[in-house]
Amino acid sequence: MPASKFVRPTHSMPPPIPPLLQPQLPLAPLLPPVHVVDLMTDAGSAAFGAVWRAKEAKLVECPALTDARPQFKSTYDIEPHAELAGFDDSGWEVVPPADLEGKRGGGMVSFHWFRTTLTMPANATGFDTAGAKAVLRVNVDDYAEVWVNGVLPRTAGRPSPAAIQGFNMPNRLILGDNLVTPGDKFEIAVFAINGPISAVPANFLWFREAKVEFFR
Repeated sequence: MPASKFVRPTHSMPPPIPPLLQPQLPLAPLLPPVHVVDLMTDAGSAAFGAVWRAKEAKLVECPALTDARPQFKSTYDIEPHAELAGFDDSGWEVVPPADLEGKRGGGMVSFHWFRTTLTMPANATGFDTAGAKAVLRVNVDDYAEVWVNGVLPRTAGRPSPAAIQGFNMPNRLILGDNLVTPGDKFEIAVFAINGPISAVPANFLWFREAKVEFFR
């Protein structure tokens, strides 16, 4: 089960499954979708009962892992850890769908959380969703990590749609267990990253795309 409370690690830990033994995550189809709902419109977000909220994330100094080399006394973490399932974002800024493209953060090296819950409707702007494959498509300027129901789907050494895909490239994640059923709920947390981090950008964070693509 996904964690509902963040516990900061104190020492290094190997992955629970050796990377080469991890199965490949399901990948979104490359064919054109049969229907697309734009979540950056009022009608599109309303179709899924989605209310977007946002909050800046910050780097905070914390103790280094206990098995770090002696010269490393501290390291850095992010706050808040809004990836958690059931995270309370009720006090955050409410973002109208059309304002997802609004530029946020102070520029340069900055981070921002965006959260919403998508409830799969029986009919999504004229499309019967039962038994369809649904893909969340998110494109954040510049990078994004996308958590679904408290999980960041990823496998080491293999394509991982939820992790950073490249500079201004979309993340495309299959929602649910391959096919969706009306009433399915997906708690979405998008961690937006301004970058490249080592080439400090003189710009901000915003969504280029936020869509649900359907396939038969």
